[in-house]
Amino acid sequence: MFSNASNFVQGVDKVFLIILGISFFFMIAITAVMIHFAIKYNRKKNIPAVQVKDNTMLEVAWTVIPLLLTILMFYYGYAAYLPMRKPPKDAMVIATTAKMWKWSFEYPGNKQSDTLYVPVNKPIKLTLKSLDVIHGMFIPSFRIKQDVVPGRPNFVWFIPQEPGEYNIFCSSYCGVLHSAMLAIIKVVPEKDFNTWLEALPANTPTVQNPGLDILQKNGCVA
Repeated sequence: MFSNASNFVQGVDKVFLIILGISFFFMIAITAVMIHFAIKYNRKKNIPAVQVKDNTMLEVAWTVIPLLLTILMFYYGYAAYLPMRKPPKDAMVIATTAKMWKWSFEYPGNKQSDTLYVPVNKPIKLTLKSLDVIHGMFIPSFRIKQDVVPGRPNFVWFIPQEPGEYNIFCSSYCGVLHSAMLAIIKVVPEKDFNTWLEALPANTPTVQNPGLDILQKNGCVA
């Protein structure tokens, strides 16, 4: 949290903090009011109950304030989401395929890998397709999550801004080995990426599914 791993981190985190701040404010305010009334109208004080009705200001307040807060949260949420659906025209396109239970990534020249390599500070567009059931492309560090539905081409895009290794998960339950549908995204300098891509053989995955390997080593699957 609060990193700079991709160009979407700050926008998504800002929305999260706004909603979290509003939630904490009302949790504290409502709790304080409850405690106040519990003490003030304690049964031992024998304060007679009074029926209160037709308080127009109170009714307007509890209608208008939540409405304005909802509009505020929607505005910031939509402002953070809208750029996610507008990839730049010069983005590098990597065909991403989901199937039970692994991810595969195809680069220009029919070169495939089970590990996603991308150059730092370059816009990347992942075209998404599923060969079987509904999956979900989820890169928590990049604040990206998108459904991958059979027969419905989709995409995500991002600009990786910090070199390193990040996890890719499947966010939709896709069967018995759903938890093993893991992959790694490696953000490297552009020179290193070009060297790796040039050495990658055509149409030959280079890395096995890491989650499936763990299950196999522990005797969970054959």
